[in-house]
Formats: sequence, C-alpha cells, structure tokens
Amino acid sequence: MSHRRACDHRKRRVLSASVIGALVLLNPAMPGPASADTVPPVGTPPTVSADALPTWQVNGVVWSQVLVRNTVYATGSFTRARPPGVTVGGPGEVDAVNIFAFDVTTGNRVAAFSHSLSAQGRVVAAAPDGSRVYVGGDFTAVDGSAHGHVAAFNTATGALDPKFTATVSNTVRALAAGSSTLFIGGAFGSVDGAGRSNLGAVSVGTGALSGWAPRTTGGSVWSMVLSPDHNRVVIGGAFTALNAQPAYGMGSVSSSSGTVQPWAANQTIRDATATGAITSLRTDGVHVFGSGFSTGAGSNFEGTFEADPNTGNITLVNDCHGDTYDVLPVGPVLYSVGHAHDCRAIGAFPDVSPRRWQHALAQTVAATGTNAGPDGYGWDYKGLPDSTVLQWFPQLGRGSYTGQSQAAWALAGNANYVVLGGEFPTVNGSAQQGLTRMAVKALAPNRRGPTYLTFPATPPPATAVASTSPGTATVTFGTAWDYDNELLNYEVIRDSATVVHTAGMKTNFWTLPTVSYTDTGLTPGSTHTYQVRISDPFGSRLLSPTSAQIRA
Repeated sequence: MSHRRACDHRKRRVLSASVIGALVLLNPAMPGPASADTVPPVGTPPTVSADALPTWQVNGVVWSQVLVRNTVYATGSFTRARPPGVTVGGPGEVDAVNIFAFDVTTGNRVAAFSHSLSAQGRVVAAAPDGSRVYVGGDFTAVDGSAHGHVAAFNTATGALDPKFTATVSNTVRALAAGSSTLFIGGAFGSVDGAGRSNLGAVSVGTGALSGWAPRTTGGSVWSMVLSPDHNRVVIGGAFTALNAQPAYGMGSVSSSSGTVQPWAANQTIRDATATGAITSLRTDGVHVFGSGFSTGAGSNFEGTFEADPNTGNITLVNDCHGDTYDVLPVGPVLYSVGHAHDCRAIGAFPDVSPRRWQHALAQTVAATGTNAGPDGYGWDYKGLPDSTVLQWFPQLGRGSYTGQSQAAWALAGNANYVVLGGEFPTVNGSAQQGLTRMAVKALAPNRRGPTYLTFPATPPPATAVASTSPGTATVTFGTAWDYDNELLNYEVIRDSATVVHTAGMKTNFWTLPTVSYTDTGLTPGSTHTYQVRISDPFGSRLLSPTSAQIRA
C-alpha cells in the first residue's frame, strides 16, 4: 500500500474506503488486502459470516459430510454426540457411532437418523434426487448387520436400506452417485466378489455389480465426482496410472464403459504416490473443482483448482501452501479447508515464523489474476489464472484426535449455510467440537467484531501522541482486522468524548498498518488524551488503549 499525503481537517469528516485522508499509513510496504466479506463492495461475492452457530458436536473426527435438503449427514470416527455448549459426557449426550445427522437450519440432532457403523466412515454421498445417502468406509457392519464397507440409507425415513447389499472387500473412500449407478473408489480388490482394482460400480437400488471396471495402479482412490453431464467419472487419489495409462493423481473415465478420457490437469498438478494425493473433487454443475496435498518430492500441489469437466484443462489454480482436504463451490464462492500458511503466489498472506495455519478459506470462483512463480517450494504455476482470497477467516482450534494436529477435514453447504466438520475442539476461541455451521449475514448474528489478535498473539498496539507545534497533536495507532469484514471504521476520539476524525480502512490479519492523524486547532498549552474506536458494518466495536496525556 502506498503512502497517503497528510492534510489538516478542522472538523469531523467521513472518508471513503479508498481514501484515508488525514490518516497517514506509516508502514506501507505490504501485500494488498482481501476484497470481500459479508458486506463486500458491489460486484464482489459475499461470504457466509464467520459466526459459529449453535450446532451439535461429536467426540472424534468427521471425515465427510453431505447436505440433503435441510439435513447434514456426517461420517467419521466418533462414538458420541452432544448438544452445543455441552462438555464431553454432559447432559443430553447420545450414542452416535461413526455416523450422525443434524438439521442445518437449527443445528439440532435429527433423532430419526440413528445408526451405528462398526468402524469409521470415510465418505458420504447423496443420490441426485436426494432420496438416499450412501456411506463408505472401513466398517463391515451397520446396526449389527453385515454391510461390507458400503451402505445406503433412505432420507425420507432415516432407515437403513436392507435391499442395498453391495459388498466391497476393503476401505471405500470415494463415492459418486448417478441416477442408476453408484461409483465406488478406495483401496480394495473386489466388489460383490468380483475382482476390482480400487474402482467399481453397483446398482443404486440393489447394490448388484456393474460391469464398469476401470482400475488404478500405483496408489488408491481418494475422491470421485461425476461430470455435470454424467458422461464421465473424474477420479482423484494417490495412484499413478489409470487402466495402465499414465494418470498421475487424477484422471477421467467414461461412466458407461470405464475407458480413459482426456484429463489434461494431471500434466500440471501432480500429487500421487506416498507423497501426495488429490483429496477432494466437486462440481458446481459447470466446472470440476479439486484440492491436493504434498509431503515431498514427487508431488507439487497443496491448494485448490478448477478444470473443464470434459477435457481437464485447468481454468483456475490457487497455489497456496498447506495441505487442502476439501473444497465446496457455492455460487460464486469456493470454500476450502486444510491448513493454508503461505498464499503469496496468489497475492495473499505470507508464511510467518512461528507458522500460522488458516484452516478455512473462501475464494472467488471466477479468476481475478494470475499466479506468481516459482513459489517458495520451487513449484511454478506462473501465469496460470488464480482467484482472490476473500475476507472470511474463522479460527478453528487444532485437534488431537487423529494425531495430525488438524482442524477441519470436510465441508457441506448450500446457498445459505456452510458446514465444517473435522476434529477441531474450538471455533473462534469457544468450545465446539467436530462440527460447526455458518450462515449468510441475513441468518447470522453478525457478532464477530474487530480484533487486534494476530498469530502468534501480540498485545494491542499502543496509542501514541506527540505535539510538534503549538495547537496540534499527532495521534499514532495500530489498526485491527475482522474475521469477516474487510472495511472497518476508525474514529479518533479526543478526551473520551469528542470524535475529531472518522475514516474507513481495509485490513486483514496480514495487513495491519500503523497510521497517524494530526488534530489541529487546539488551544496552545491545553492537555488532551486520545483513543480510537474501531467498528465493523454491524456496529461491533473495539477500543484502542488510551494515550498518555499530551500538552498541545
């Protein structure tokens, strides 16, 4: 950001977000801030609020979620669920063994859906018409009855479907449901007793085996999605070949024959083997979106991407360091969860020491610029389209359940709500375990206000004041930021009563300039103190420390 010329103001004046006027930035050499939030400028998509709405909790980890109408179905590794605000073992806690459902509009448990998986669930997916949800994972029984790693539930009644009898020999990690066929991916050798190498398909009604039999080698399947026209299945994971053809981490096959289709993205984004994988694949009905992780040589991507569903040509790539576990396109906004820590290549926050992890992000679906490169790891996406990181920074505590010190692993949502699932113990500093939901501003309390808190934590910046000529006082103070509002209002207050200046400034956690304002027209020799009141568009306020007394 550039210096802005100081000018004298003898009366209160409200300035635009782009003109600071008498507020002078004292540390201008910074990356630009984000550009949207719950109250963005015209033409920029709004995000959901960062407010955590009351939501039932689980005592382990949520690996996958899907939203059908108003019900969120979550699966993972957990044994109990409890109401919001209740500690482990507290009143109202119920059994919920690896699968759970709650109402996205209220956060309350859906009691009619009460089941038990014999081992963790890894993925849950919905039928296109919402009539069923399918769950896959490590389990071999549901409610005590044999179900080999995959099962179906009726969403109208909440009942397990006994007619769906598909059996997979080992872990199911990916599901994609069509109108007549359920496509299955994971790490297994057979489906319904027939040989299948990590991929297979069954009838959605009975679980009867289909002849669809592509195969991966070099690694397992982690993610799948049907193309918008349902003619292709896009597959992601840690594999290196698909039907014996090179397909490093992802590829595309015909949904009818299983033959390999073009997928250009795997020539640029290469996550596979023991060092990486394509972790998530989704579609918004137009494009395919994905995410990846890398732990070393052999893999080269940790952010989010968008590709043409018919060719795999990359239309968006956000080179952001820090493994990304799930993506969710909602209209013009792409939400993601992981542990992002360095997004300089796309013009956003830098790496810091000690390292700061941002566990949830929102970005524009539309490309807004291009990647810089090579990045800090030497990966080079220079010139490829990227998108803008939006002002949505909920703070999730790191969990201990998986031993990986992560927070959110899974997303679900619609036009009004975004639901995060994982192993986090807190949200925005308050106890909330494993599940949380957030809503658009019309449905949210909008109580997340300005904060000085950065990571690692630092004390609030002092409010300093000095006089260099009779009748003047120059006030210098630090700026704040807000989890879901970029533009904040700053009021300089003299003697705890008189607002002498007002200005709007855009900030986020990595752009916190120190600014100054010169108060003029004071009686020479008079004494004064100053304080700054910072507020967001909803009236939430933060007061700076009061300055020492100054003689003008």
